[in-house]
Amino acid sequence: MAAAAPVDPHVAMTGLRSVDNKFPTIATAMKAKIDDLLAAPPVLNASRAQRLFESWKKRTRDYLAQFPAVSQQLHEWNPDERVPAYRAVTSFLFGTNWITASFWQDWYGIIPLLVGSIMVAAVALLIAVPLGVCSAIYVSEVAARGEKSLIKPYIEFISAIPSVVLGFFGIAVVGQAVRALSQMPFMKWVPFFPISERLNVFTAGSLLALMAVPTIFTLAEDALRNVPRGFKEASYALGANRLQTIARVLVPASLSGIISAVLLGLGRVIGETMVVLLCAGNRIAIPDFTQGLGAFFQPVHTMTGIIAQEMGEVVRGSIHYRALFMVGLVLFVLTLGINYLAQRLVARYRMSIG
Repeated sequence: MAAAAPVDPHVAMTGLRSVDNKFPTIATAMKAKIDDLLAAPPVLNASRAQRLFESWKKRTRDYLAQFPAVSQQLHEWNPDERVPAYRAVTSFLFGTNWITASFWQDWYGIIPLLVGSIMVAAVALLIAVPLGVCSAIYVSEVAARGEKSLIKPYIEFISAIPSVVLGFFGIAVVGQAVRALSQMPFMKWVPFFPISERLNVFTAGSLLALMAVPTIFTLAEDALRNVPRGFKEASYALGANRLQTIARVLVPASLSGIISAVLLGLGRVIGETMVVLLCAGNRIAIPDFTQGLGAFFQPVHTMTGIIAQEMGEVVRGSIHYRALFMVGLVLFVLTLGINYLAQRLVARYRMSIG
């Protein structure tokens, strides 16, 4: 990749400054037209359509309210003024827009990507933790020998499936099935159904859960098997049944290992690329949380997905290249923090149990 050519801000702003005096007139005319449209809004029968229209009205009014400030900033902007490092970093860490290849100005804010990664990981853990931990408890303490030899290999085999295959399965099967289910007449009682996007947070999270289950299952089962046999025998000797022994003795005694399994599963989910790139929808925007749980059925983009999608096309040394590098750095720090938290929690529960 070639190095990015330097940009002369004086030359870039010449065309804009030449029409600077026309901007207030254009903005005023546009505001008047939009105000006329909002003054007589259409009557919508569908509650979801009405809710979306009200949200659009609010965003439009907020957009119009910014016109005077934008005009003033354009007039007063000094291209020779250097941007402080702290402002660049805070704009990146707290920015809510990621816009590239813009005709006017690119924006690199990580918040939409971070929110997307967290939402997908939350859905994945919500599905994978109960499945993985309960499967480990069943195989370790309840299942017969024949069941163990059947269940365990099949669960561990899932980890051998390539992530791109799971992503294709999500596009072709899971996404279509969820959207078709949301359009069934008996599902009309759900406020945010039917959904229009088959590639969304839930689709990506459910596929990532399938990838995280083997990790959580294997480590949780090892933790349960490492509990001293005397704990179980003492519980049975005191008259406890199997369920009481599992809930009050085995799980608390192996809690540090189970927590490690969950956090390592989280690390696997956060760092996964192909599934979220194929199944999350790749919309760089913060979901509309006013829809409640419906936000989890909206498309998002993630930190790993944006790196995989854009890194091969950016110019080396450009601001876009550096922004993607910073996304990778934030992802590294986040993963490092998860591992550190896992170590601290494991040490804490080991001490409390010991």
